[in-house]
Amino acid sequence: MSTQPAAKPPAQPQFKLKQRKREAVTKYEPEAFRDNLLKLIPEDNTDFEKYTSILELNESKFDYKRYAEPLFEILIVGGLIAPGGVIEDGPRRNPFSIFSGENTKEAVKARVDIMNKLIRRYKYLQRKLEETLEHVLQYVNKFGDDAEKLARAVGIFTATQLVPITVLTNLIKEHLVKEGASLQFVTGVFKSYLDEQSIDHLGSTLKKAGVDDKLLDFFPPNKRQEEHLARHFEAEGLKPLVEYYKKRQQFAIKEQLKGKLSDMFSSGSSTPQEVATYIKQQVQANSWSEGDVIPIVWDGLVAAVDWSSRPEQIEAQINKQLTQWGKVFATFSTTPKTEIALLLKIQQVCYEDARFMKHYRTIVQNLYKHDVVSDSAIIYWAEKGAAAQGKTVFVKQMEPFVKWLKEQEEDESEEDE
Repeated sequence: MSTQPAAKPPAQPQFKLKQRKREAVTKYEPEAFRDNLLKLIPEDNTDFEKYTSILELNESKFDYKRYAEPLFEILIVGGLIAPGGVIEDGPRRNPFSIFSGENTKEAVKARVDIMNKLIRRYKYLQRKLEETLEHVLQYVNKFGDDAEKLARAVGIFTATQLVPITVLTNLIKEHLVKEGASLQFVTGVFKSYLDEQSIDHLGSTLKKAGVDDKLLDFFPPNKRQEEHLARHFEAEGLKPLVEYYKKRQQFAIKEQLKGKLSDMFSSGSSTPQEVATYIKQQVQANSWSEGDVIPIVWDGLVAAVDWSSRPEQIEAQINKQLTQWGKVFATFSTTPKTEIALLLKIQQVCYEDARFMKHYRTIVQNLYKHDVVSDSAIIYWAEKGAAAQGKTVFVKQMEPFVKWLKEQEEDESEEDE
């Protein structure tokens, strides 16, 4: 018996192993970048047009994406910054840098404008400028008089929204604060900023960035009181900044009071007398007038109540709350001016919150009933004092009640005669 030979396995296809090409890694050489760029920059530091053209047209040649930080160091300080804040010696310094110019608004702005044009053309550089400044600012104590030029530039950068004002928080380092370098620098920044924009613009920028609450952090630890802040910035010609800061502090205190009153109104354990006593303490401590505090009391009450019930129940809630707390409002509404301020505050709330739009008259009638506002204040509001917000709606809503008040006045006049 013959045996069959074993079947051979099918032949496997032959593959040639290809060696994967490695991507060429280019060495990072900021010194070479600096030297090559400086070769093109003209010696004559008045030829801004040629300088700008060189920067704009050589983006791909010099690989700005990779060398953005050295680029901005050259544009700002004139060369590369070594660890410790020392500007390295190269072939020469950039004669068009911020540090190479005069310490005047015009000279610094001319150099900032060049960077602005460059960033408008190459958008990705904007974030790189911010990162470079974050690094550079930690050495402001090493730059001598040039730090003033840098402060001017940062003021313009932040005022024109080229760089966020949060870069200033990089100055809140123990050694910079202790030496006074941080305070000196931000003072220069604020002066420069206000040359470009208003105090309201600066205030809004500081608030949005959360820097307004950090102003005292730039002061040495033994001078972190409001009096030192006011004295320093007023001496530096920045009184508007002082006034803004005080307003912000007052706003924060008023917000705390509103929160406390909301808790007292909703707790169920506080009496009108206790609430009024607490408010008097705050008025005295902060030197407030009735006009300052009465809107806060109203906001506190509105915040304390759950108004989410059905619309037809809101009127009953208003009656209940003002019956309970009417004496508190009456305590701090003793002048015609304050009464008008309260009526305007309620008009604003009713205009901004649709739930109360139909109930302005109900609220005012309750306040009149509890001797919080007088007939003369209500009539004055209707005829001359109403705010523009929803004026037509609210005055129309109040017409029957105002008419009734006038009739009451006429009847009293006839009785007196």
